[in-house]
Amino acid sequence: MLKLEDITKDAQPRGVLPDQVVRIIQVDPIGDHAVTIIYRNSQGSLGDQMLFRTDEARLELAQAGRSWALDADGDDFKLGLEAYRISQAALFDPMMAVHTSNVDPLPHQISAVYEVMLPKQPLRFVLADDPGAGKTIMAVLACSTSAECAVKEPPPSRAGRMSTI
Repeated sequence: MLKLEDITKDAQPRGVLPDQVVRIIQVDPIGDHAVTIIYRNSQGSLGDQMLFRTDEARLELAQAGRSWALDADGDDFKLGLEAYRISQAALFDPMMAVHTSNVDPLPHQISAVYEVMLPKQPLRFVLADDPGAGKTIMAVLACSTSAECAVKEPPPSRAGRMSTI
């Protein structure tokens, strides 16, 4: 609770405006039970208001502090930073999916994905090839380098012959 007498020039009370801290520009006392204040809100606009003793309950002096703090969990910060780094890595290494996977793609898979499929956006392809030709590897390479991807498996009767991206 902030008393009317404690409101001074350059004070920053909370409660004059809902959910905002304002900076007091001028205070004019009106008797013992009221003051008129001129303030600047967080958007920089000027305003004025008459405050009474009944308004003291909703007023409080804002504590000086930072708009940011370094008190978050360090592991969460590292995880978020690593996620951001991975999301941006494709901008610097277009073949990042090849370098970071545990799969060794064959040359025809790399050329199919990076020379034919990815340059054509939006990415809508049907991968159809002989069994064992690496359709799944090409689908994973394409999905790991594009922002949006959905892989639809073929029905069981045609399994092993087609993957849809």
